[in-house]
Amino acid sequence: MKQVFCRHRRLYIWLLADLTLLASYLLLRGNRACMNAAAGFTRPLRVALGRLSYLVDFSVMEVLCVLAGLAALAYLAWSVISVIRAGRGRRGGRAWTAALGAVCAAGTVAALFCLLWGVDYWTDSFQDLSGIRAGAVSRDDLLSVTERFARELTEASDDVPRDENGLFAVPREEILSQSPVVYDQAEALFPFLEFDDTGVKPMFFSRFMSATGFTGVYCPFTGEANVNVDSPACLLPSTAAHEMAHQRGFASEQECNFLAVLASTTSGLPAYVYAGYLMGFIHLGNALYSVDPDTYWAIRHALPETVQSDLNDNNAYWAQFDDTALQKASNTFYDGMLKAYGDEDGIRSYGTVVDLLVAYYCQAAESAAP
Repeated sequence: MKQVFCRHRRLYIWLLADLTLLASYLLLRGNRACMNAAAGFTRPLRVALGRLSYLVDFSVMEVLCVLAGLAALAYLAWSVISVIRAGRGRRGGRAWTAALGAVCAAGTVAALFCLLWGVDYWTDSFQDLSGIRAGAVSRDDLLSVTERFARELTEASDDVPRDENGLFAVPREEILSQSPVVYDQAEALFPFLEFDDTGVKPMFFSRFMSATGFTGVYCPFTGEANVNVDSPACLLPSTAAHEMAHQRGFASEQECNFLAVLASTTSGLPAYVYAGYLMGFIHLGNALYSVDPDTYWAIRHALPETVQSDLNDNNAYWAQFDDTALQKASNTFYDGMLKAYGDEDGIRSYGTVVDLLVAYYCQAAESAAP
């Protein structure tokens, strides 16, 4: 045993360091004070990494993913060749060395991900900082807020350009160029949202992202907010706002969806205002449909044809990827990852944004009442 340890001493020390970091995270993640303290270090680090990544226009995350994939293939090929070339009686040891090296590398990535991003699942949330709490939603409140969003969506639909088919036609380049200022008004409402935004980046492999069911992704290793530019542009602004919410240190998908709606609808930018109300209406409408389908369809059919066209176009786009093996695998993996980081609802947490929307807009309505 001692001989085996000495032969792979550096790899075992590396593995021990990985396990120590992972164990520390798992043991301390329930301690809010510790996680907040850790975030005081990791968030500035992510910002610094982002500053470097935004020196170039392309997604550094995608480049790193490609390089990591190539490196993994090269390591696998080198390992197989090394095992084959090893003399009789040495192949088992050589295979163990290769496997141990792969485990150590994977452990380091996992540990760094936990420190750079997993910590944020256990820090003060938007609800903690704002005092706005998601709670039980009554049918009347849900209906009231859904109708409000339908009205605002109808009004906002007249302010965006359309193509010959009546579909949302704001250029994607324009949407991305406006992203650095979309949170200005939201920051005025909630000063803790203040962040020096550098915008979002389009993904080269956007079609692949669609196949896996993703509209965007925040990368803690590069500090970048990346968006899928293959999917219909009508929701691209609110998607950009969602990923920029992650840059502010909020890990919860439900809170980032709420922040995307809030930032977009208060931005004063027509494309973002429309996309924000569209995103909000989709979430609210889905919730209303589950309790009162007839009322939902009455509201849906009363929307302008342009809005219904955008909704139908968006649904048709994503329908082509439904039930594919790749999307199922992606959803299963992501669902498991969310639960592993403490989000008990898993991928269903995207629906609970309704609770926050109803709570916020009902509170706003009460405040505005004479």
